[in-house]
Amino acid sequence: MTNTKPIRRIAIIGTGVIGASWASLFLAKGLQVVATDPAPNAEASLRKFVETAWPALKRLGLSAGASQSNLKFTADLAQAVAGVDLVQENGPERIDFKQKLYGQLDELLPPDVIIASSSSGLTMSEIQKGAAAHPERCVIAHPFNPPHLIPLTEIVGGAKTSEETIRRASEFYTSIGQKTVRVNKEMPGHVANRLQSALAREVYYLVAEGVVSAADVDTALSWGPGLRWGIMGNMLLNHLGGGPGGIEHFFQQFSGPMTAWWKRSSSTASVPKLVRAPSRSWRRSATKSCSACLSCATRLPGRTRRNRSRRSRKPKRNRRDRSSN
Repeated sequence: MTNTKPIRRIAIIGTGVIGASWASLFLAKGLQVVATDPAPNAEASLRKFVETAWPALKRLGLSAGASQSNLKFTADLAQAVAGVDLVQENGPERIDFKQKLYGQLDELLPPDVIIASSSSGLTMSEIQKGAAAHPERCVIAHPFNPPHLIPLTEIVGGAKTSEETIRRASEFYTSIGQKTVRVNKEMPGHVANRLQSALAREVYYLVAEGVVSAADVDTALSWGPGLRWGIMGNMLLNHLGGGPGGIEHFFQQFSGPMTAWWKRSSSTASVPKLVRAPSRSWRRSATKSCSACLSCATRLPGRTRRNRSRRSRKPKRNRRDRSSN
């Protein structure tokens, strides 16, 4: 039987960066939010995060009934999930923790309440083993951080997740403005993180090989393909790049050069060494790039002034200088 009950009351389990961002988004969409987290000062940190995020959410447009006063907090898990329509779980990425938590939630919640995990690295097939009674209502709803600003949500079912749960979850996240992607097969990292990981591997390789500086590789991405990717994805761009012949012609024209480049790209074995021990020049170059970033603008001026003031001081004279006077 199809469940058409609207989702209006959300429980947030875990109020770290991801959980707090989800809470901000749900509140901005006019939903009721009950949050829980056993960490010290969790409530204060959550409310501060929401308050800080609220001006940006107002600029993006608040839904009817949106209010920070719709946020409730309790340290008691049973109280947090009482009467909710969906649980957004953001607990630690430990399978033993998740399975135990899902066992508790399975006992506390009616069978039609969706349990959605924000997990980026664990599979739902493993997580839902903890929910022995109703594993079919468990699903991955993985955001791209921070979800109150970045609208991508990846929907991934486990071996026992029902199609009804996937449908309801997709419809809910779409209804609050998220762009949902159905991931048909479980894969560590899902889709978006794997894409950016593959790109990051090549970025680190090019910088380590001295092909380009950290600042310039960021410029190449931001002012080249990044501008395209903000509007269209890779497959559509290939299709348009093929002209009247579409993506088939694109592959006929460019598959040769691309596969040749892949032979000279980063290897899986070499990059972990680079990430573990990046050179100081990487940091200097990346910092130079960061100084032009608007997200850092509020912090950098003070640092720049301090650096400038240090440089402007007269150097202390050594003993030889003093003795010569």
